[in-house]
Amino acid sequence: MRMSTWSVVCLAGGLLTAAPVPASAQYGAAGGEWRAYGGDQGGTKYSPLDQIDATNFEDLRIAWRWQSADGALDLETLRERLGEFSIRGFQATPLMIGGTLYLSTALYQVAALDAGTGETRWVYDPQVYLEGRPTHGYGSRGIAYWADEESGDERIFWGTSEGWLHAVDAKTGQPVPGFGSGGRVDLTEGIPRADRSEVNYQGRNLLQVKSPPVVLRDVVVTPTIISDFVIRREAPPGWVKGIDARTGDTRWVFRTVPQADDFGADTWLNESWRYSGNANIWPPMSADEETGYVFLPTGTPTSDYYGGHRPGDNLFAESIVAVDMETGQRMWHFQAVHHGVWDYDFPAAPSLVDVTVDGRPVKALAQVSKQGFTYVFDRVTGDPVWPIEERPVETDTDLEGEVLSPTQPFPTKPPPFEYQGIGIDDLVDFTPEIRALAVEAVRSFRLGPLFTPPMLSVEGGLQGTIQRPHIAGGASWSGSAVDPETGLLYVPSENRFSVIKYYTPDPAEGGNLRYTQADFDSGTQPVMPQGLPLLKPPYSRMTAIDLNTGDHAWMQPNGDGDRLRNHPRLRHLDLPPLGGEGHGGPLLTRTLLISALSAGGSDGGPRLVARDKATGEILASLDLPAGAIGTPMTYLHEGAQHIALTVGGEVPELIALRLP
Repeated sequence: MRMSTWSVVCLAGGLLTAAPVPASAQYGAAGGEWRAYGGDQGGTKYSPLDQIDATNFEDLRIAWRWQSADGALDLETLRERLGEFSIRGFQATPLMIGGTLYLSTALYQVAALDAGTGETRWVYDPQVYLEGRPTHGYGSRGIAYWADEESGDERIFWGTSEGWLHAVDAKTGQPVPGFGSGGRVDLTEGIPRADRSEVNYQGRNLLQVKSPPVVLRDVVVTPTIISDFVIRREAPPGWVKGIDARTGDTRWVFRTVPQADDFGADTWLNESWRYSGNANIWPPMSADEETGYVFLPTGTPTSDYYGGHRPGDNLFAESIVAVDMETGQRMWHFQAVHHGVWDYDFPAAPSLVDVTVDGRPVKALAQVSKQGFTYVFDRVTGDPVWPIEERPVETDTDLEGEVLSPTQPFPTKPPPFEYQGIGIDDLVDFTPEIRALAVEAVRSFRLGPLFTPPMLSVEGGLQGTIQRPHIAGGASWSGSAVDPETGLLYVPSENRFSVIKYYTPDPAEGGNLRYTQADFDSGTQPVMPQGLPLLKPPYSRMTAIDLNTGDHAWMQPNGDGDRLRNHPRLRHLDLPPLGGEGHGGPLLTRTLLISALSAGGSDGGPRLVARDKATGEILASLDLPAGAIGTPMTYLHEGAQHIALTVGGEVPELIALRLP
């Protein structure tokens, strides 16, 4: 059954449930602080601070460095017990409230630091490593802060690798005894097939958290990761809980895989909703203080790459769902991929901003996607700002039992910010000889536009479908940033491709799927000799999109690509900037667009760059001691603006930069 791509549900008495709040509270990090993962609840990643500008950016110096608390653990003993693992998933963006930085480590320890010196005030270790290996490696992107004006309580919330939501006192780091059981809540409780005694076929936990919660109107909503590596059609659904910030009680559950008489259950044909799972929210989320809505960017159903056991469109997978934070009621939704088999789940929090379109004010939500689209809606009503068209797509596949959707949604505006699909004209053409090598490399692969159906990798025939963007996405969890003063949205992205390898899991091991993926990037890939690229550049870029008009303002490669430019077969050529130096998360200030690149520093190493927001020109560059991991943030402390971000190393660090 084909359902409407978007749907709106209105509350009796009107959509708005609260009086408007000042713009400073809704947009941008106010008061020199950084109180939410994206700077504010709307995920703008914007601060009006302007002490650091293009004239002095290169004068920044490291004010202090803080080694991850994970480095103080007995890692050797833990590896003897758990096997090899990494503590380099230090992906957090810290918060700054009242002169204190709060952040989480790869092993889900949470720390409070003095914002001026980096001195540790407290560290709390939930000892996640005692409860089994996580499904997608150790790593945490951040935490959430909440304060109760009446009692003066301040709490830090975060989810962990074994599916718990924790709450500690922000002043002491001690678990809050009145929250759940001893300061934590079991996120698996009440979720079908999320039995803590069970693990996936790799022996890893079924449910994990990496991204930070959202807290609004005294309700906490936490994203979850559900194992992508499956051999059974049965899996836990990624249902979302609204949890009371004071008590830990569950106030509501939104079923992302609808059940029985729920709206959308009829899009899971053959009652496949009874056993299907995933459709979870794994990236950060955004919330609207004015309406009280939380916006849920959902993922792909089980399994990510084969859906013969779950016919139909599969709402609310790969959708944006607006939910009332206090009641859990669905207000509106939009599904971006019907019956997804490309792993094009939404990877990042939407950005909220007010813009003017054709002379009318719009309270907008802009959601970037793995497939390189930006979907723009009126965040109150769910109406698309520009038409989104259902267009015919190919459905021919040799995966037995698979029935793909005959149409998929295509936004008419803004244009894609990343290349989509692949044809012969997309292959690298630096020289005729290199072009011929690229044509030969793809000879045994299926090429086609976005949403080209997957194919089996079979000997003697096609080796599979080349999918672009890559399954990790054009846009990734680093997401976008938006300037509330101009309505410009900034999106870092990568130009990569995937080929998926399918196999039939062994029933003796409990498998009952006809096909599943072997692993990320495990399929036979088209290979160029000597590490030459297959595709035309740029290989990563930053794009500015004007949300007032739906047009691109500019696009600039992320870096010159010097490492590739110095390739022995390319160094004699006069090549344009190639990009390929990563797609780190953006930070906006009043005057600058700041992001990290993996190369191009004074010694060829990683760097932090400042761009002109109007043109994308790199105005200044600053060497980093190691490659950036998390998205940077900025704050004001004792009159000095700081920029803080996590960087790599054997023991990764948080560094804070300020002017001399």
